[in-house]
Amino acid sequence: MSQAVLEKHTAYVALGSNLGDKEGNLRRALELLEERGVEVVRVSSFICTEPYGVTDQPKFLNGVCQVRTSLAPLALLHILLAIEQEMGRVRLRHWGERNIDLDLLLYEDVVMDTPELTLPHPDMQNRDFVLLPLAEIAPEIIHPTLQKTIHELVICLSAREL
Repeated sequence: MSQAVLEKHTAYVALGSNLGDKEGNLRRALELLEERGVEVVRVSSFICTEPYGVTDQPKFLNGVCQVRTSLAPLALLHILLAIEQEMGRVRLRHWGERNIDLDLLLYEDVVMDTPELTLPHPDMQNRDFVLLPLAEIAPEIIHPTLQKTIHELVICLSAREL
């Protein structure tokens, strides 16, 4: 009896933490991804950033990882949400404090918009704490709706902030 080989897909996940052992939280999330069968291929440097949206909270530590998985996008999202829950994330307010935040940014060139998941992540092009670490590990990846590389999106964001 032969086993079917499951096709592996490449996705990018943003990681963030601004409570507790921030670096430990990010590293634990990466371990939990691996434990659930999601292969972590590359991890960016972690960068310290100002809070986004709600500014009366501690600074964040952010990064991005490239993963390989046979899971469909929604199934991968459910893994990310389960890891957040296992790590004790509590959602007190939108864009508020959190010990762990995992966002599915890109899943190959999939474009989807459902009540549960929007791909690519709808605001990633406006967030330096996403684009800078993503550009470190995947500068030439093309954003599937904006049709610009991640490197080009970093340049566009920098020009807007001048």
